Amino acid sequence: MQRKNDPLIFIVEDNPVYNKLVVNYLQSKKFNRIESLFSGEECLKRISEKPDIIIQDYLLEGIDGIGVLKHVKKQLPHTEFIFLSGQDSVDVAVNTLKLGAFDYIVKDQMALKKLTDKITKILAMQTLVKSNKRYKTGIMLFFLALAAIVLILVSLTLIYPNKFNFFGR
Repeated sequence: MQRKNDPLIFIVEDNPVYNKLVVNYLQSKKFNRIESLFSGEECLKRISEKPDIIIQDYLLEGIDGIGVLKHVKKQLPHTEFIFLSGQDSVDVAVNTLKLGAFDYIVKDQMALKKLTDKITKILAMQTLVKSNKRYKTGIMLFFLALAAIVLILVSLTLIYPNKFNFFGR
């Protein structure tokens, strides 16, 4: 997840026409690092490339979307999944979310717009998480430095009580 402005996105869609449509739409929205894949097996073979986001069809021959999600989340828990599927079932959508998907989008006339909105939200969330980690690290370093200064002052007072008389003895 190191590329905030140019994430690596896998499109896993077995329909070549819809796959190309999604790829072209995302490229038109300035997402440049997109890999077009046609099966769950192909996705799993390339998982070592560490995609930031996987846009996954639910129903695929062989390993289905849920199988890919479970396998990838074990190896790359920070990789986000967006299911883009023709399955218009609340149960299916809820199940994908319970298993760790970021969202589930039904293929319709607004699906690609929704998809870019979700990708933008993922990137904003990742930026916020990174910023929060840097903030926490800064606070921790500040208190460690403060503790070190206090220890040095106490040590100097104990070693050289006549020169460093901070406590009024």
